[in-house]
Amino acid sequence: MALLNRPLDALAAVREDLAAARRRDPAATSDVQLALTAPGLHAIWVHRAAHALWGRRRGRLPALMLAQAARAATGVEIHPAARIGRRFFIDHGMGVVIGETAEVGDDVMLYHGVTLGGRSMERTKRHPTVEDGVVIGSGARILGPVTIGEGAQIGANAVVVKDVPADAIAVGIPARIRPHVAHPDELVDPAIWI
Repeated sequence: MALLNRPLDALAAVREDLAAARRRDPAATSDVQLALTAPGLHAIWVHRAAHALWGRRRGRLPALMLAQAARAATGVEIHPAARIGRRFFIDHGMGVVIGETAEVGDDVMLYHGVTLGGRSMERTKRHPTVEDGVVIGSGARILGPVTIGEGAQIGANAVVVKDVPADAIAVGIPARIRPHVAHPDELVDPAIWI
């Protein structure tokens, strides 16, 4: 997971995010349209600034305030301490919650209503780790310090409380691993698995 430290890195990240959103959103018509109207992109861009503040002396309160402003504007709540990789895309955005100790890899896509939440009140790693290339369907809940393996797909409204292996499809409440029925090179919308 890449962390951004320089202004040029931030500009490059914005360009990457826009390109990733264009690839994943068939309704997108231009980078300008996305930059002006995509709440998922706005949320991640604000998160990057809040995350940078979080690591600074006396930066935690401003980081939390910035995160709350983003939540009010976008409907997406990302704790400033959460670690999020490159080319992250939240389609629609509304209702997404990403907890404090969550770790999200590169090229991950979330649909609206996804929760990466905790199951413990302990001050420890209590939120999910989502590896590179994962797609998480609308309304899915991934709870606790579980790992979602690289390239996995989580179906809409699934409740995941155990690790999901790489390239697996997890569906249901509680989530179970579904046998593959598509070619591994195909990106299948997880909503079809409900």
